[in-house]
Amino acid sequence: MNIANSLGSLKPKNISPTPYPLYALTIPYLRGKLYKSTLGTRELYEQYGDYTSYITSYPSDGLRIQGLITIPTGTMPKGGWSAVVFVHGYIPPIQYETTAKYVDSVDYLAKNGFVVFKIDLRGHGTSEGEATGAYYSADYVIDTLNAYAALQKADFVNPSKIGLWEHSMGGNVVMRAFAAKPTIPAVVIWAGSVYSYTNMQKYGINDSSYQRRPSISPRQNTRQHVSDRYGNPSSGTAFLHDMAPTNYLSDLKGAIQINHAKDDTVVNIGYSRDLITLLDKTKTIHELHEYDSGGHNIEDPSFIPAMQNTTVFYSKYLNN
Repeated sequence: MNIANSLGSLKPKNISPTPYPLYALTIPYLRGKLYKSTLGTRELYEQYGDYTSYITSYPSDGLRIQGLITIPTGTMPKGGWSAVVFVHGYIPPIQYETTAKYVDSVDYLAKNGFVVFKIDLRGHGTSEGEATGAYYSADYVIDTLNAYAALQKADFVNPSKIGLWEHSMGGNVVMRAFAAKPTIPAVVIWAGSVYSYTNMQKYGINDSSYQRRPSISPRQNTRQHVSDRYGNPSSGTAFLHDMAPTNYLSDLKGAIQINHAKDDTVVNIGYSRDLITLLDKTKTIHELHEYDSGGHNIEDPSFIPAMQNTTVFYSKYLNN
């Protein structure tokens, strides 16, 4: 696929001409793009005493993106529930299912009074579009910010009390989304990866579940095209500066929490520690929770402490 064609649909009408090739990958581009979306019809999936879950969808870049939205029961707070856009980590797109994975995390947040919108990034499950990858595409960031916009219009959600949650590759997605929309009040990252892009060279990612896409895929072509035109992430070009969310940390108005297990063999904890070092140089509210065990998914015995930390954080920065 031609690179210009694969990225052309991302060019917003209010940004012209393009300052340089592949501008659609940058934070300034994402900041200039408009995000307008609404939730579609809800189809009942599960109902428990504490919450009800529905399959729903929303439009993003002309695509129908599906997700699972979980709504607490009980009396809705004045102004609407606090909510979280829940961004999944890497799962081979062909194996992805809307209602699989992260069940316990969604359950925990919903029981604590948060609407949870676990979105299926494009090309996953029945979401339309192609799974272009997280690091060298703006697609997943756009899907995340359109989900955010859709929640802001939902009559059961408080539009000023919406945060982001992510796992693994979603760390890059939500950090770029956060840089694009610095007023997001609270962001939580679990075992996230790739922020400065130089850290990708430093640590790599050791994911045995990764399924390499064909060499002609837009994602791989774009990554190679970036390298050929702008060099490696440490080259210091304006484009690579504008693509990395770590160059916009001082703009962030909301708070960020990072959770990472020391024994994570997929995403090195160095990603999180390096991000915290950069955040220490800013006024952005931030915190890091490290766990002695739990692996990449922060499983038992660290799962409950990590969810407790997550819930306390959201309660502090979304509910107050």
